[in-house]
Amino acid sequence: MRPMAHLNVVVQPGARQSRLVGLHGGLPKIQLKAKPIDGEANAALIEFIAELCGISKSCVAIASGHTSRFKRLTLPDTAVTHVNTLLTR
Repeated sequence: MRPMAHLNVVVQPGARQSRLVGLHGGLPKIQLKAKPIDGEANAALIEFIAELCGISKSCVAIASGHTSRFKRLTLPDTAVTHVNTLLTR
């Protein structure tokens, strides 16, 4: 089993496209095309992070913040490192 870590992010649903845009208040900011209706944005976030990090969607979970723009994700620690590397480029 992979070591897991937490990643706190800020999510902006209803954007023109889904993308990692940088930092907001020191946290990674992710714009999502999906609307925050019936969990669509949460599902899109899991799919986006999994694709971004090259991992399975089942490896990504929202630990807290299901109805908030501020979310705490649980994912493999290598994926957290990958996101942080993308932000420093």
